[in-house]
Amino acid sequence: MLNIPRETIGSIIRKFKAKGTVETLPGRGRKKMLTSTAVRYLKRRVEKSPRLTAEELRKDLSDVGTEVSAQTIRHTLCNEGLHVRTPRRTPLLSPKNKKSRLQYAKSHVDKPQKFWDSVLWTDETKLELFGPMDQRYVWRRKNKAYEEKNTLPTVKHGGGSIMLLGCFASAGTGTNLDFQMEQYIYKRKSNGIYIINLKRTWEKLLLAARAIVAIENPADVCVISSRNTGQRAVLKFSSSCGATPIA
Repeated sequence: MLNIPRETIGSIIRKFKAKGTVETLPGRGRKKMLTSTAVRYLKRRVEKSPRLTAEELRKDLSDVGTEVSAQTIRHTLCNEGLHVRTPRRTPLLSPKNKKSRLQYAKSHVDKPQKFWDSVLWTDETKLELFGPMDQRYVWRRKNKAYEEKNTLPTVKHGGGSIMLLGCFASAGTGTNLDFQMEQYIYKRKSNGIYIINLKRTWEKLLLAARAIVAIENPADVCVISSRNTGQRAVLKFSSSCGATPIA
């Protein structure tokens, strides 16, 4: 009536008499290649050094007599919630940088939106990757992307010869300039280029006549604002190792 072979029914009855259940019992199938001790070792290694590769971990286990493939290690770590991800690139900040940024945020947390709408943020930079340029990966858990050990630090002025001048406000981005020049020439002549850039942005974004210019060097901004924009207000912002605005 159930269209089930007699042999299958007999096997089920015999199993119930012998085991007391017809459920599939644990312990069947292929055994795990890694012991619980080996799994804990792998977790400790990648949580301490997220940039280790699966091949490096395989060699570590091989040195202590455990032979498994790199793919087995990847699967094991994934089952433990540790996945391979491309590290986020973040500015390389010293403790002093972090402290100044936090102080800046606390001192301006109550500023109204109207205040920020009147700020024109400016900066000059040469972005350069710090460290190896090849693609790297890290082992990390979900929502741990910005832990310092899981990021790839970047620094400014680390090499190259392209200087970028840029600015932005709440109304949008300003005009960007890039040029090549030696440092001593930049100190003498770039102020004029900067002023032209600010004027163009002022007109493009239709900023108020008394908007605030924010720049790392307050002496420079005083020259720019008083002589060329009629602006007297200066907002000195917290910077990174190369002056990245935090707003």
